[in-house]
Amino acid sequence: MFGLTTGLAILLVICLLLAFFFEFINGFHDTANAVATVIYTNTLKPTVAVVFSGLLNFTGVMLGGITVAMGIVNLLPMEALVDANVYHSVALVMALLLSAIIWNFGTWYFGIPASSSHTVIGAVLGIGFAFYCISDYNGPDPVNWKKAQDTLLFLFVSPLVGFALSIVIMYVFKRLVKNDYIYKEPIPGKKPPLWIRALLTLTCGTVSFVHGQNDGQKGVGLVMLILIAILPGYFAIKSDHDLSVTTANINKIEFLMHKTDTTLLSEKEYHMWKDIETNNASLTAMFAGKKTAEEIDVKERFGIRKSIIKITKGAEKLIEGGNLSLSQNEIGEVQKEVKVAKKFIEYAPQWVIIGISIALGLGTMVGWKRIVKTIGEKIGKQHMSYAQGASAEITASILIGVATWSSKPISTTHSLSSGIAGAMVAKKGLKNLQKKTVKSIILAWVLTLPVTIVLSGSLFLLFRWLL
Repeated sequence: MFGLTTGLAILLVICLLLAFFFEFINGFHDTANAVATVIYTNTLKPTVAVVFSGLLNFTGVMLGGITVAMGIVNLLPMEALVDANVYHSVALVMALLLSAIIWNFGTWYFGIPASSSHTVIGAVLGIGFAFYCISDYNGPDPVNWKKAQDTLLFLFVSPLVGFALSIVIMYVFKRLVKNDYIYKEPIPGKKPPLWIRALLTLTCGTVSFVHGQNDGQKGVGLVMLILIAILPGYFAIKSDHDLSVTTANINKIEFLMHKTDTTLLSEKEYHMWKDIETNNASLTAMFAGKKTAEEIDVKERFGIRKSIIKITKGAEKLIEGGNLSLSQNEIGEVQKEVKVAKKFIEYAPQWVIIGISIALGLGTMVGWKRIVKTIGEKIGKQHMSYAQGASAEITASILIGVATWSSKPISTTHSLSSGIAGAMVAKKGLKNLQKKTVKSIILAWVLTLPVTIVLSGSLFLLFRWLL
């Protein structure tokens, strides 16, 4: 169907399987984040808890959209990295996936809560740094450093916010709920009162759902990286897209841009302004007489993707520069048209979303015990109380929900573990934390980026040499 050689088709299948396997590991690696509280408070039986969490993870991916996924894709701008030698693209995605899988699996094996988000971001950065080691590479920047900086800042700040927010929520609990039962350690084998079970089941379900929305999208983004890198002619643009919509978008963008005073623009900004006009003319010519993207020759599709990116990114950067002599209403119109135009290139086929949903859901139902034990028993010196469990999961739900709304990846692991640490500190201060476990979590947090950067960069250079 795609005109691939047998060898390349096999490598494509291997890359896709690795992406789905990464999401499967992500499922059981992060399951503890949702189910630890309901299991250790005897709210739900372990089997019921992981199945419940798995189903809601599946639902979260299906309903979560693709904004976080596109954030992952845009960290490594494929329009800059797609190589004339497609085997170099295979080397890129295999190195990224294997390094992420190795670190995720290793930290799970030793029962250390670690961040899948940090792992993916580190692997992406490793690929970017490796490009600078290639003697014949003289292309554009292989990493979107501004987006990487924003993403890393969000990942760094979120555990600190989670720690503080959990303390605040525990304080609110103590002011509003005077029943001492909720602050005591659960009695082994005894179920808590119905209202407590309902609260903890709700928070478990919420964490599972938002985890699916955020972490599931990372898997979707990885699959799209594979498809765009290896089969750019087939997946660079949305094939069933109505071209008249995009034509109207880019014409409106150009029309509004022509209303600005170009003498106020810097030399670099003027070139971006001119590129919008040039690429619009090129796209208009290619779209002439065609209704949908399916009618466009596959050899031209990646070029169309690059033109759309130049138009939309150029418009965004011109707005950021603050030198456009447009009214606020006109700037708002440009931003609206840019958002719609991006839908032509920022998409994921339904089979990708369904496949990742299944992989994450099934993974959630497997291998959960190792990290559940760490989350439930080893962060605090006492088993978590009902209030502490609820506080931690409410904290994680808020952080992950805000991250997804902001189109940012976030560490579910660190969101919840920092929430549990905050809830423990709220009860008896810092002395209530187990220093050994906290040190292990912090060490994994610190090491994830450098280890995955070195690992993915090294694997990329090795695979590129071999292939």
